[in-house]
Amino acid sequence: MTPRLEVHELALGYGPHTVLRGVSFCLRAGQVVGLIGPNGSGKSGLLRAIVGLTPISHGRIAIDGMTLADDPVEFRRRFGYAVAPEVLPDRLTGRQCIELLGNLREDGDPVGSSFLLAAALGLSPWLNRAVGCYSLGTRQKLAIILALVGDPRLLVLDEILNGLDPLAAYALKQELRRRAESGVTVLLATHGLEVAERFLDRALLQLDGRSKSIGTPLTSPPFVPTPTVAWNMRSSNDCKRVRGDRRTALYT
Repeated sequence: MTPRLEVHELALGYGPHTVLRGVSFCLRAGQVVGLIGPNGSGKSGLLRAIVGLTPISHGRIAIDGMTLADDPVEFRRRFGYAVAPEVLPDRLTGRQCIELLGNLREDGDPVGSSFLLAAALGLSPWLNRAVGCYSLGTRQKLAIILALVGDPRLLVLDEILNGLDPLAAYALKQELRRRAESGVTVLLATHGLEVAERFLDRALLQLDGRSKSIGTPLTSPPFVPTPTVAWNMRSSNDCKRVRGDRRTALYT
């Protein structure tokens, strides 16, 4: 079966600095997978490479078997990516942002569920106001909703729970779980082990503390070098073991 997301031997660098090297993993449909590690460990760089925003030095990235080079337009339709809140257009309203992206997606009624999610996240009262007057948390909610417009089969989300109030965070996790049960794959970067223990099915873990040079790749089958440490996210004993282990590891 073709994996939903395949990353093979990925290398990424900025100038003379190597950020990622030899990164390989596969994600199946219907999984909620976390990318866990400290700030500066390369999580955001990896996610940006997956969605084609950062050029890679080496390797292959495929969504349902298709690479960016195969068909750039179709490749981008296959994922939803939550952009950084600060890059949202200040002069458009939240409603205009959602409707504009919905029109670009050209997928039947792509915005109907978006407005329902906006209500669940507490964004509805702000939809007719310009994004420029939004707080950081309100911008974050809009960025999340835009990532979900059109029901993409892969969601790539970078620290999206930051800045959300507890009720909005709960509603979002419920929505992501619902989508995963329908076959959507969620890749979520976070450095919170609480999220890993209670929400994720699997996690790719980088805990070596090196922000610019990751010597040990994040890996999962079928590309498994040794040594690789594997944990089951539904096992409390395995979750406890993580807290004392400083190696790069795969939860599976």
